[in-house]
Amino acid sequence: MPELPEVETTVRGLAKFLDGKRIERVTLNRPDMRRPFPADLVQMLTGAKVTGLGRRAKYGLIHTDRDSTLVFHLGMSGRWRIDPDEPDKHDHLVIETADHIFALCDPRRFGWVDLVASDQLDQWPSIAPLGPEPLGPDLTVAHLKQAIAGRSQAIKLLLLDQRIVAGLGNIYVCEALHRAGIRPTKPGGKVSKPMLARLIPEIVAVLEQSIKDGGSSLRDYARPDGELGYFATRFAVYGREGEACDRGDGGIIKRIEQGGRSTWYCPKCQK
Repeated sequence: MPELPEVETTVRGLAKFLDGKRIERVTLNRPDMRRPFPADLVQMLTGAKVTGLGRRAKYGLIHTDRDSTLVFHLGMSGRWRIDPDEPDKHDHLVIETADHIFALCDPRRFGWVDLVASDQLDQWPSIAPLGPEPLGPDLTVAHLKQAIAGRSQAIKLLLLDQRIVAGLGNIYVCEALHRAGIRPTKPGGKVSKPMLARLIPEIVAVLEQSIKDGGSSLRDYARPDGELGYFATRFAVYGREGEACDRGDGGIIKRIEQGGRSTWYCPKCQK
């Protein structure tokens, strides 16, 4: 599933060609994806000018001058194709400007789009409960300490709770916890302030490095320009069960299951 860096990479790729442009044509090649397309989507977008693009958690945002924002979620395998050489049967939504074509391609159809009044985005049900952005100023030791105080649930699972931190996914939580030397099974209430002070910069660092690399490109994900991201070549623990820890401490990467998802960590250096 595309995670925060993949969505951020997608938004930045789209912005290069779409920001400030007027949408001349909108085509729906099917009535729905994971959810039905908004009934007024074509009418509201056709002729609208894109006034900016952004991201909230794993949601991509395309703002228009009609006081409405197109929200997209890439699901499991969704991606935007810019100026594709030929149509794809999985291009479910196609947006055209005078210069470019943008096709939302999603073979598995777990992605979806919605149209939301721009001044109501913060109250929109999918965004309202979200915690602070991990790359923003509101992710602080004080916030995390308060959010996990007294919690017996594992820190790995708490970090995946979008109400605590918005947008963190399995890959980057595993990698950040390893960098910070924190065992993923440690109860949240027992994670100290010094541990959190180590963790937050590592969360930021691992996300920023992945964005710079263009994402992880697991399975079907690719950037809008068609190039694959290469952060996966930097994984220290994710998917490396049975391999030696890259810290040279003699630890061997272990895989366990938490909350129905795999977790990779080094039992020797993560305490």
